[in-house]
Amino acid sequence: MKTKETYRCAACGAQSPRWQGQCPSCKEWNTLEAVTVARRDSKPVGAAAATDAPRPLEDLDSEHLDTRTSGMRELDELLGSGLVPGAAILLGGEPGIGKSTLLLQLAGSQARLGSRAVYLSGEESLPQLKTRAERLGQLGPGLLAMATNRVEDALAVLESHEPPELLIVDSVQTLASNMAEGIPGSVSQVRAVASELVEKTKKTGTTLILVGHVTKDGQIAGPKLLEHMVDTVLYLEGDRKHFSRILRVLKNRFGPSDELVVFTMKERGLEVVEDPATFFLGARDPSLSGTAMGLAVDGQRPFAVEVQALVTKSFLSIPRRTALGFDTNRLNLLLAVLEKRLRLNLSGYDIYAKITGGLAYKDPGLDLAVVASVMSSFYDQPLPESAVFWGEIDLNGQVRPVAAHDVRLKQAARLGHDPVCHSGTAATLADLQRILFGRN
Repeated sequence: MKTKETYRCAACGAQSPRWQGQCPSCKEWNTLEAVTVARRDSKPVGAAAATDAPRPLEDLDSEHLDTRTSGMRELDELLGSGLVPGAAILLGGEPGIGKSTLLLQLAGSQARLGSRAVYLSGEESLPQLKTRAERLGQLGPGLLAMATNRVEDALAVLESHEPPELLIVDSVQTLASNMAEGIPGSVSQVRAVASELVEKTKKTGTTLILVGHVTKDGQIAGPKLLEHMVDTVLYLEGDRKHFSRILRVLKNRFGPSDELVVFTMKERGLEVVEDPATFFLGARDPSLSGTAMGLAVDGQRPFAVEVQALVTKSFLSIPRRTALGFDTNRLNLLLAVLEKRLRLNLSGYDIYAKITGGLAYKDPGLDLAVVASVMSSFYDQPLPESAVFWGEIDLNGQVRPVAAHDVRLKQAARLGHDPVCHSGTAATLADLQRILFGRN
């Protein structure tokens, strides 16, 4: 251990490396007091701690991961093969999206399977946790909980004679360590808390799940080093006003990345959607104009989604252009291509476009469905009932092929869609207009 003298504000608790008359945080005068802070010697953690000479990889034995099931088959497939002992997982997501609900369900599943799971909360009291666990039906003898803001309390649990198989920390920004300066959530504290927990769980074989706050841009808060320290990064996304949620893998050392699981929020927590292919269509009425069905691919899964458009005469000097579920700039680009290549006069119309279901997509393959829905609303003519669209529109009005074409084609055949419009059946927007509306 090493010690260092620092100064802590008696009013707000902020720390300063040197004494000064006014606290830089709360602006109170003469409140800084000298304190001694202990520091641990830094040393390599985990697999990087090996100091032996380089060896040929082909001579090494393959590592066998002794995983255990999470209690959710889809979550096991998402992680690769289940929960890995000693692995560190970071879960991010906006406030209220369901992170704590999902993790409490996971902890309850582990308890029912005979494993010891500890849910550490720095944001809720134990009575609050019990009320939520009771509502979700997760109470059981193997589900343990603690409410603290000290990382030393979590380390004491891991150092006990019977460490848990699963430790959930909700959240890493609420814990503080005596080994670092600053308030909880600061860069130094997040780095120290995460490194201490990761180092200890790798020694004990406990699976660690850290909940991370996000910024207003949707990025996981704290230093980027936090995402590099863990083995797996998950992100739970969706619209709080809708019931659908997507758990996405951003990084995974033990399995494939860019995978996802679709959940729906129920009264007793999150439930896995068994067949999400048509989950986001809802009660679609194909007899209405301005609606088209597109096949989007997210991760490796194809989803049938409904794209709606409304083209109506504008009484504004600058017509409105609004997009929900995809980029507004992409909508403006597609409208400019329609005006240029098909000579459609859209300058006097307000145009609104949205993807139903409450989720946002970045798949360029939805371009063709957006264009088809805009044209359908402009001509006030419904599209064929079973038509499905995918393809990227370039600036010349050509329909280009997109990734996972075969996956989309198989899904369209499985769902019984016909006609199928893509780059192979409609090479240009002019072809699409002629096929759908009989106009040249």
